[in-house]
Amino acid sequence: MLLRDGRIRLAEYHWERLFDGIGLLRLQVPKAFREELEREVLRTVHKNGLEALCRVRLQVYAGDGGLYDEDGFRTGFVIEAFPLETALTELNENGLVVGIADAVKHSGTFSHLKTSNALPYAIAAQQARVALWNDALLPNEHGNIADSTIANIFWTEGEKIYTPPLSEGCIAGVMRRQLLETLPGLGFDTGEKPLLTKALSEADSVFLCNSIRGIRWVREIGGRIYPSAAVRELWLAIRLTLL
Repeated sequence: MLLRDGRIRLAEYHWERLFDGIGLLRLQVPKAFREELEREVLRTVHKNGLEALCRVRLQVYAGDGGLYDEDGFRTGFVIEAFPLETALTELNENGLVVGIADAVKHSGTFSHLKTSNALPYAIAAQQARVALWNDALLPNEHGNIADSTIANIFWTEGEKIYTPPLSEGCIAGVMRRQLLETLPGLGFDTGEKPLLTKALSEADSVFLCNSIRGIRWVREIGGRIYPSAAVRELWLAIRLTLL
């Protein structure tokens, strides 16, 4: 979560995603758990003196591990706060160089959840480091692009802005939701459809997004160069909604 000026950005989206996942996984939580989590997040940030700008990592986990008895589904949590440079929240002037990983992200009932079961992402990130990419895209079992190791992917075809649907196996990103819900009101035409790898060579522009770094312009994928103008226009339009 991005916290700026003592306030969690897109807080409602973060909490809704978290508790949707808790419900889907049938975890047991105490009453007023959300209020407790938010209070502890803000307390942790304050204790570390990071109210101006920071990244917060909140992990909710079940039980003590090993046994799936009644106590095994009761939850605990861990909160970490990390300082951020303001430049990370601005649009990147140097476009990202991105590749397609060998690791496969399988779609299914739980694939949209942001969990610790992240082996495909870890392998893809390792491949990106070796190949000197800034990030790697993960294909699903059908060969379509699901998302990247740390972000959701969007692309443009003419005036239309697309992103893969959750059924393709991508994470239900908070910034992804923000863009899909906000851009139409700002005059942009958005939609969801599977991203075939061949469509990347035909796209007019490509960008990645997450709740920490916002929108990130992708300059190159597999030798295909994408301009930044359309991405910059989107970033300028959406940034005021994120302040």
